[in-house]
Amino acid sequence: MAEMAAYGISAGQRVAVIWDSSSPVEGLKNLVAKIQALVGPESRVSVENIDQLSRSAHAASSFDVVLSGMVPGSVTLHSVEVLAEIARILKPGGRVLLKEPVAAQIGDNNRIRTAARLPTALTLSGLVEVKELQKEPLTPEETQSVQELLSYHGNDLLSVQMEGKKPNFEVGSSSQLKLSFAKKSASSGKPAVDPAAAKLWTLSANDMDDEGMDLLDSDELLDSEDLKKPDPSSLKAPSCKESGKKKACKNCTCGLAEDLEQEKKESPQPKSACGNCYLGDAFRCASCPYMGMPAFKPGEKILLAENNLHDA
Repeated sequence: MAEMAAYGISAGQRVAVIWDSSSPVEGLKNLVAKIQALVGPESRVSVENIDQLSRSAHAASSFDVVLSGMVPGSVTLHSVEVLAEIARILKPGGRVLLKEPVAAQIGDNNRIRTAARLPTALTLSGLVEVKELQKEPLTPEETQSVQELLSYHGNDLLSVQMEGKKPNFEVGSSSQLKLSFAKKSASSGKPAVDPAAAKLWTLSANDMDDEGMDLLDSDELLDSEDLKKPDPSSLKAPSCKESGKKKACKNCTCGLAEDLEQEKKESPQPKSACGNCYLGDAFRCASCPYMGMPAFKPGEKILLAENNLHDA
């Protein structure tokens, strides 16, 4: 009974005992019998297998105390899901006591936590006031169970007993906050506004009466420099021609397109080297710029395509 008192179990409490495949049957029966004698016949002690805990359909906040891995000889490992389920079925303010083998340092077996990571896992599951109660080497029987069940062959394992509590509130609970909305004194309000300043910046319907107001002539705001006609060249955007471009952009705004068009109009007509260009293709040279065009009268103005001029 002294051992049960150390677990913090008292009469009338609901207790859950969690076991796994490493738990000796006789040890489990003895532990449950001691707890049942302490809590009394009116309180039921639930015995759950760790692999079936999430399927046991216990309601939230069902137990005052949860013991896991506490059966002598057990080497129980608690997954994240198991710890979360334990936190769920605990009553607000309820306690969990668990024992788990831990490694002195991180090894190849990721299932076994270190002594530093076990408290962190309990905290992340939603428990508070997590603390270590006891740390001791594994017994020969426990070491053999670890080697057989967990395939761990290191010699640095320890058995750590931990305690944690569920916060004194349930997940999703709410509480009304008491806030004070005392009225502020008049002195702490906005600064007083000068009536004269307020009138200066207030626009009324009378202010829109143009007949009673002196309006300024907008032309009087212009000086002689503003009235000068600007030079058209100064209004052009920077020319693409200045940057080395020989072809105008699609939507040219710098004037390069107009300049190129004017150059085409002013460019002289190519002169015939043989004098037979006007007669037709049969009389023209192979490099004649008029090749492919119909015959024309001598002196008649002929417009050549740009590609014909380049080929020539």
